[in-house]
Amino acid sequence: MHTNIPTARVSTGVPGCDDILGGGLVAGHAYLLAGTPGAGKTIFSLQWLRDGLRRGEKCMYITLCEPGDSIVKNVAAFGWNMNEVDIVDLSPSGEALGENSGDYHMFPPSEVESVPVWNAIYQAVRAKSPHRLVIDSVTQLRYLATDEYQFRKNILGLVNFLDKANITSFLVFEPTEMDRDTAVALAADGVIRLRFEISPALAIGLRSIQVDKMRGSDFMSGRHPFRISQGGFSVFPHRIEGAGLRPPGESIFSSGIEAMDSLLGGGLESGTTTLLTGPTGTGKSTLGTQFLAHHAATGRAILFTFEEPPSFIIARSRGLGKPVDMIVDSGMLKIIRINPLELYPDEFLAMVRHAVEVDGCTMVMIDSLRGYQFAMEEFGKPQAHIHNLVSYLSRLGVTTILINEVEHITSTSLKATDLGGSHLADNIVLLRYAEYAGKVIKIVGCLKKRVGNFEPELRQIRVDESGIHVSEKLEHLRGILTGIPASTKDM
Repeated sequence: MHTNIPTARVSTGVPGCDDILGGGLVAGHAYLLAGTPGAGKTIFSLQWLRDGLRRGEKCMYITLCEPGDSIVKNVAAFGWNMNEVDIVDLSPSGEALGENSGDYHMFPPSEVESVPVWNAIYQAVRAKSPHRLVIDSVTQLRYLATDEYQFRKNILGLVNFLDKANITSFLVFEPTEMDRDTAVALAADGVIRLRFEISPALAIGLRSIQVDKMRGSDFMSGRHPFRISQGGFSVFPHRIEGAGLRPPGESIFSSGIEAMDSLLGGGLESGTTTLLTGPTGTGKSTLGTQFLAHHAATGRAILFTFEEPPSFIIARSRGLGKPVDMIVDSGMLKIIRINPLELYPDEFLAMVRHAVEVDGCTMVMIDSLRGYQFAMEEFGKPQAHIHNLVSYLSRLGVTTILINEVEHITSTSLKATDLGGSHLADNIVLLRYAEYAGKVIKIVGCLKKRVGNFEPELRQIRVDESGIHVSEKLEHLRGILTGIPASTKDM
């Protein structure tokens, strides 16, 4: 058998999957690929074989269930040509695929009944000596076994044979059978599970991949979401982001509004996370966009919006006399709409990573946390994903702005957020309504700042067609945070 694969790793050919496998599959090992019907086992394994073809390797697919011609037709929707893959059809109703297809058919169905399937597999592998092999599925071999002892003996012998031949292989198996009989999992060098489940609220389907075992290599534990699209399989690794070593505050970014910068002790420090919080309509998104637009004069910025489309945000900037059209057209400011239920949290994090590491964005704004929660709660607890996102951005020294909406317009109980995420913020800027002299006014103040000084005072903020205006300290009012301030002259 061949021994000419120099590398100790074999790529899966699936974007993101090699990351969770510590760099790819260990060459020459046999892996169990488990998943319920419809989980994507066939697509995953064929995408892996196609990657082998691109690398000049010989690839074989042995099918024991679905006829080979059906497999070829099904993957044609992806634009995949399987001509160079040796397809050995040992299915009960399989037919030869023909010499012109480039497929290899060792035993026609009429002969399978007289030739033991196990021997057929060995002979096919010996005849072609593939680098990559898929047997779909080993569950069928268990059904053909006369007893469990014989099946365990045969499967262990097959794994040893493949390992000695230095063939990297996937043995496809049903998870229910694997859980009932652990012999296959024990014999294999690695176990990979594919899952397709319905979300708790029965709103969407959730796909994930999990590595249970991998001899000779470390791997990323947990469930990692994946998506099957026109291009095939894509995995979005669930990375646990560690704390950063880069100290915050290397740079200070101005809002372009002198009174606002004075309130914040100069502006927002690099590598910090700022929470702009308050009820709807107080100007949180407008103030955040002001920071982004001013930053875009010297650095790249990006706004991920879970609520408003980009056209609304651009139109509002025009109404304030501060149009961002030219900044957006220049590419220094990007506005990306995230539709609810469209992205996995780790898929969204991958978009943020690309914006930071590839596009070079140094300021990121998410509008809003409530929209993020509604969009992501089908995939688990949003707070954990938000914490992971903030940790990543802080570690890379990115200045982050989180827009948060609270329910109460005015209240005697003051809460920075209804979501319990205020501990993530280095800076908390509160925007609030107040009633004074028979009219509604808007108040802005800084409640918290971990890096640098700030002015612990409240100011009036006003938004009109000429932009954002922040007043001097409201020394003539008291009880502002109750929502009904009174004049100090009445004291």
